[in-house]
Amino acid sequence: MPARLYFVASGLLIIGCIVSACSAGPSVPTSAQLPVNLEEPAPTAASSETASPPLSPTSPADDVPPSGAASSFTTDFSKHTVAYTEIFSGGPPKDGIPAIDHPRFVSVSNASEWLKPAEPVILVRVGEEARAYPIQILTWHEIVNDTLGGIPLTVTFCPLCNTAIAFERTFESRVLDFGTTGRLRFSNLIMYDRQSETWWQQATGGAIAGELSGARLAYYPASIIGWSEFAEAYPEGSVLSRDTGFERPYGRNPYTGYDDVNSSPFLYNGPETRGILPPMARVLTIDLNGEAVAYSYETLQDVHVVNDTVGGTPVVVIWQPGAASPFGSIPATGVGTVGSAEAYGREVDGQLLNFEFDGSQIRDQETGTTWNIFGLAEQGELAGKQLPSLVTINHFWFSWAAFRPDTRVYGNP
Repeated sequence: MPARLYFVASGLLIIGCIVSACSAGPSVPTSAQLPVNLEEPAPTAASSETASPPLSPTSPADDVPPSGAASSFTTDFSKHTVAYTEIFSGGPPKDGIPAIDHPRFVSVSNASEWLKPAEPVILVRVGEEARAYPIQILTWHEIVNDTLGGIPLTVTFCPLCNTAIAFERTFESRVLDFGTTGRLRFSNLIMYDRQSETWWQQATGGAIAGELSGARLAYYPASIIGWSEFAEAYPEGSVLSRDTGFERPYGRNPYTGYDDVNSSPFLYNGPETRGILPPMARVLTIDLNGEAVAYSYETLQDVHVVNDTVGGTPVVVIWQPGAASPFGSIPATGVGTVGSAEAYGREVDGQLLNFEFDGSQIRDQETGTTWNIFGLAEQGELAGKQLPSLVTINHFWFSWAAFRPDTRVYGNP
């Protein structure tokens, strides 16, 4: 069953036909959706969303499940925390974009044969184990149900919102595995778990319809970096294989040009985006102790490092060049790439550090130690020390702002 991709690039309406997962391949741009109510700080562990009561329907339509949902899902649609009028079909049916349930992995040397140095991958680390999930694969599947370091995880990517997010998939002593609903809310991926068929919003990890409505999944730190960065830092790491059990044109990008900052979000039907940034501006977001902050990549490229405090926690945001956009052709070098951004706590062994960019490296002002994008001290007095990891998420501004309108944008009054 064909699914159609519509988006505006260079002022022209581009209509592309992508073969869906039911035949030759999934429709890439249509099954991405955003997590549950970001108007509240997302918890760091699986919990009951007691602070967020179900939305009171404002019209009969708000309480009617999306068209066709009742015949495709066993979800208890009488329970929901959002208005059903906010949910739209992205094109493919349930599991039309197939999740990877039995992932296979290859070595760094093997993956280097088909991954370009600047190609973006999603990095997830558990203890000493590091794993890369190439976005060229996630673009066609959006969900990988995996276990790393003994922790059941689901690694997700919503192409329409540029959100790469990992969740712990153990919830109330039950291990869940996830698939795609084919539905979107504010252009963001809505997942479902196969155990209860509850619907979950990808950006927030919140359950928005079904038995577990109001619950939240625990985020697990994940970041988007360039392939060469991963290969150099984790030569013994593992990489999601192209041997997925599906025939897909991995490496072909159906979203080329989608991230043009002057374009408009695809299939967006939500709150008006705050004009503090363009809707398609790329941002790194942090949500700590009730405070949300967004750091635009444009600003980060200028300064390379930001010392800040979010929710009472001292943090440092680091940017470095080298990673290509998930929405364009991959250059032969890191020149002209969007780069990578990550954030960490600024305290090490009880010492508060302040960081600066010296023109070539990130250093802390207190000891002169140099640090890399992974929060690891490389040379100097603190060599070998690791900055505390934080959950940070890449978004397009429209995506984050739709759910968290109270966000502080770094650099704006």
